[in-house]
Amino acid sequence: MKIAKRLTIVGSMLGALGILVACGNGDGESSGKAEIEFFNQKKEMQGTLDEIIKDFEKENPDIKVKFTNVPDPGTVLKTRISSGDIPDVINTYPMNADFKEWAKNGVFEDLTGKEYLNNLTEGAAEAYALDDKVYNVPLTSNASGIYYNKTKFEELGLEAPKTFAEFETLVNTIKDEKEVPFALALTQSEGWMLMGYYQLACAVETGGGTAANEALRFSPKGAIKPSDPVFNAVADKLDLLANNPQKNARGASYDDVVALFAKGEALMLPNGTWALPAINNQNPEFEIGMFPFPGNNEGEELVVGGADLAVSINESSKNKEAANKFVEYLTTKEAMQKYYDVDGAPTSVKSVETEGKFPETEGVTQHVFTDKRFIWLNSEWTSEVDFQYLTVDYVSDPNRDKLAASLNSFFDPMKE
Repeated sequence: MKIAKRLTIVGSMLGALGILVACGNGDGESSGKAEIEFFNQKKEMQGTLDEIIKDFEKENPDIKVKFTNVPDPGTVLKTRISSGDIPDVINTYPMNADFKEWAKNGVFEDLTGKEYLNNLTEGAAEAYALDDKVYNVPLTSNASGIYYNKTKFEELGLEAPKTFAEFETLVNTIKDEKEVPFALALTQSEGWMLMGYYQLACAVETGGGTAANEALRFSPKGAIKPSDPVFNAVADKLDLLANNPQKNARGASYDDVVALFAKGEALMLPNGTWALPAINNQNPEFEIGMFPFPGNNEGEELVVGGADLAVSINESSKNKEAANKFVEYLTTKEAMQKYYDVDGAPTSVKSVETEGKFPETEGVTQHVFTDKRFIWLNSEWTSEVDFQYLTVDYVSDPNRDKLAASLNSFFDPMKE
């Protein structure tokens, strides 16, 4: 956080001209205002969050919020925390391994017992507690599934699949109609976009999130083999993507595939609820739908997700009172109704009105608080970036021997 300067007017007893003395003191105040930095990782909601910040500043004229948005925010945040340059309020992901490590190392303030936690649904914050201490305020929850062009589906007489076999048939029918099945970004920097699909494929084949991590994270070293039937069943599901993207998928970015889908040039987009604002910003001329990852049998569909807009406070912040006041504001209807009305992700803020809104994602969000949703598998991993890379590598160029070797190289160091 930048060090602000305090301007002190030194008046002369004899009425001489005052002299302005600028003195940097590192207390985060400027012209009598307490300044806090809010570090954001939700690019697609930057505009709405900026509005919320301005509303907060109007109600709290003694507090200035510096709103930080950077490319590759996850990497930047890791660098800043490791160097001790920690923002006051941080958009964090409490299911991630790095968050848990930071919390255990005293990076975040213990928020247990804060009165504003009562603004959330019961147990929302406690779900991510560490050693019974709350270090994070989860305001919304994301979920990953498959977006689809509902209008085009209806024109072609297609329906959202209820089994994976139906999903495969659906893709083949779309190709027969000379349409593009999937909008995919097959670049390593966008590998996170396929995390949900891969984790869901694993969970469907093994019997759920816990079983998926037993096969990946907690199996013996070197246990992932290309001869394993479950491994091959998961790879078959990845092949559905690998064989059916748009042209030039290997050079596409997140923004590219969102635009491609929104223009109707690809009929499906594997992604999460967080993508809806970005899609709507493109003003699509069709009705959007979303379906969960189909199971091998009807009724076995799954979704994966976790806290999305979630915030933590720097334990070493010099303006903790202001930081807490800002976080408290984020738990109010005034702030989160504005956020929800754009984002549409399920929210834990009790006062927000949600009924009948965002039918586009209802096919997935209806499962968020049920046993059909599991928390991101990487919540029990020590890292995730290389997993993203190996997923993109496989979908770009399917090679099962290489995939098995890459998975073992990724998971084996985590295993005892």
